Amino acid sequence: MRPPSSSIHFLLQILLVFLLHRPSFALKKSYVVYLGAHSHKPELSSVDFNQVTQSHHEFLGSFLGSSNTTKDSIFYSYTRHINGFAAILEEEVAAEISKHPKVLSVFENRGRKLHTTRSWDFMGLEHNGVIQSNSIWKKARFGEGVIIGNLDTGVWPESKSFSEEGLGPIPSKWRGICHNGIDHTFHCNRKLIGARYFNKGYASVAGPLNSSFDSPRDNEGHGTHTLSTAGGNMVARVSVFGQGHGTAKGGSPMARVAAYKVCWPPVAGDECFDADILAAFDLAIHDGVDVLSLSLGGSASTFFKDSVAIGSFHAAKHGIVVVCSAGNSGPADATAENLAPWHVTVAASTMDRQFPTYVFLGNNITFKGESLSATILAPKFYPIIKATDAKLASARAEDAVLCQNGTLDPNKVKGKIVVCLRGINARVDKGEQAFLAGAVGMVLANDKTTGNEIIADPHVLPASHINFTDGSAVFTYINSTKFPVAYITHPKTQLDTKPAPFMAAFSSKGPNTIVPEILKPDITAPGVSVIAAYTEAQGPTNQVFDKRRIPFNSVSGTSMSCPHVSGIVGLLRALYPTWSPAAIKSAIMTTATTLDNEVEPLLNATDGKATPFSYGAGHVQPNRAMDPGLVYDTTIDDYLNFLCALGYNATQISVFTEGPYQCRKKFSLLNLNYPSITVPKLSGSVTVTRRLKSVGSPGTYIAHVQNPHGITISVKPSILKFKNVGEEKSFKVTFKAMQGKATNNYVFGKLIWSDGKHYVTSPIVVKALLTRN
Repeated sequence: MRPPSSSIHFLLQILLVFLLHRPSFALKKSYVVYLGAHSHKPELSSVDFNQVTQSHHEFLGSFLGSSNTTKDSIFYSYTRHINGFAAILEEEVAAEISKHPKVLSVFENRGRKLHTTRSWDFMGLEHNGVIQSNSIWKKARFGEGVIIGNLDTGVWPESKSFSEEGLGPIPSKWRGICHNGIDHTFHCNRKLIGARYFNKGYASVAGPLNSSFDSPRDNEGHGTHTLSTAGGNMVARVSVFGQGHGTAKGGSPMARVAAYKVCWPPVAGDECFDADILAAFDLAIHDGVDVLSLSLGGSASTFFKDSVAIGSFHAAKHGIVVVCSAGNSGPADATAENLAPWHVTVAASTMDRQFPTYVFLGNNITFKGESLSATILAPKFYPIIKATDAKLASARAEDAVLCQNGTLDPNKVKGKIVVCLRGINARVDKGEQAFLAGAVGMVLANDKTTGNEIIADPHVLPASHINFTDGSAVFTYINSTKFPVAYITHPKTQLDTKPAPFMAAFSSKGPNTIVPEILKPDITAPGVSVIAAYTEAQGPTNQVFDKRRIPFNSVSGTSMSCPHVSGIVGLLRALYPTWSPAAIKSAIMTTATTLDNEVEPLLNATDGKATPFSYGAGHVQPNRAMDPGLVYDTTIDDYLNFLCALGYNATQISVFTEGPYQCRKKFSLLNLNYPSITVPKLSGSVTVTRRLKSVGSPGTYIAHVQNPHGITISVKPSILKFKNVGEEKSFKVTFKAMQGKATNNYVFGKLIWSDGKHYVTSPIVVKALLTRN
């Protein structure tokens, strides 16, 4: 029965009133509003900081209608060195703010990830010959007087790596605090001199947090591991389940360290948020750190919408060296993260130490793998089964082959060794799934992309991680016999392994997707099976099932290679306190090696020849870095001209230079005074300019060029004479594509300046643009 027309008219009026007066449910998100730099007086006070905060409220209030309405919106006001704030805003309001002439950028508070492979690795035992000898540690006083800050998951302060033994008073320049929040058991000392936590950006995405989040304590392990790798004190008689026995020490073992907790339990896979990262940078600069280490990253974005790029630029302005990990998205090209030229970006490679465990098959064939399993199999053969043959009826074969959660049938697995394929889920998770299903052991086989990269993990059952070729042979054996059997030996420690280093398959690679004219990564360092301090709030596999607790653990990732370089930077800062961040970076890059310990070119994980897109300038050599001879000393003005060339105008740049700035006309991105040279679009010929500064004894340096295939290179002048320390000289490098020989692929070469003692080496990367006839 239809209602009368008068009723329909009445209902329509009610609906119209509701539509006109309904409350707004516009979607709100958290954003960062970046306003540049502050022009503070030399002596800062709480009054200055409060005035800045008030100005941020007034600024946002002009968009919201009243400064009173901003109290529930702004959750961070950056008051020290970085000028800006983080707030909950409607998308339309954020868009309007971004148009204001005082605003450099407005960007969403994005999440980032820790750069560990989630199956755990570790650092610098004193017998690790690939890293460094004691000579540089002693000459640099083991990093004494240097302060290393770490943006990560916090720190486990009770670790012996943070013992204050042997250390004097805290440096007078330190202005930081030990903010332990609700955790009254958390204490700092003369080694761990500061700790802070930042979780408001995380909470703006995750929702309200309980009080347990108000602490700088590391409940995950990553932050303790990375900070102790960079600056942990010396700890004797360290091992992981009896393996890797030795004295653990960070790269700068006498440095002071500070923890800035910015990473939390994942939300949609993200752990560290931009708003928190910027807050940590702002206070770390204020606190007085010399080095900042960041083993985290996210998808590449333009520099003024990237919290790491923004924070590290402000840090560089204050003489702080920022070291970042390159990411774990290899071996695919163009996957590198943290791409700004003013920080150091570190790839990951292996070291000359392994933890071999052998797989014996019933056909008398043996394969060498690696593991740090604590348990030992009784010495006999056990049935061995492929995970796909052991799957539950309800599981997909493509999930079961990876030994994913809930795919293995206990009735088929019990008492057997299971073969799992690497990929998707964590390596230690595969072992846990096998163990829970009743397996006595696991063979973890690489897929084709991970090749020869095998990692020693503290599995919960006897296990061996083997390479792709050997894994294929194991599968073939199982398929070829009715009753396949195998045995897995207990791990041992093996030193001086060869070839080492080679590039880790997981290590992210160039080219640079934001500015192709800048080579990234810059350098590579050990990032596979690294041993360092760990939290005792979790087991070594970070699985809920794992009730074991150990004070040191083995972990892998560019998260682990990054603090190796941070520790080396601490040594160089102690040796040369007046050097700029760019000079220290240049010393590390131009003294690196592209050869392994068999004096052969560095390889990737599939035995192919690696390129600068994998390793940057090469594998770090700390002993050589302390005497580089010459450096490419990039200034802040160089970086400003670089930003001008990227399209930022003088008005925008003056906002964060704290005064007027005139962009240099016709500055080319190719001419940034960088220790590597990249020409991504060579059409015909092009000339680039560089400057070298003497930081050693007087000398005459001669240029030597290794030409990339199909490219001719000339250097003018080809001889540089330096008489005094600090003297700078410029030179030009001309590139020309050879007709009929150049290709449209990237090719690689080197420029080496040598006085017979020093070899100041820069990688060269060129891609010709060929025209079709």
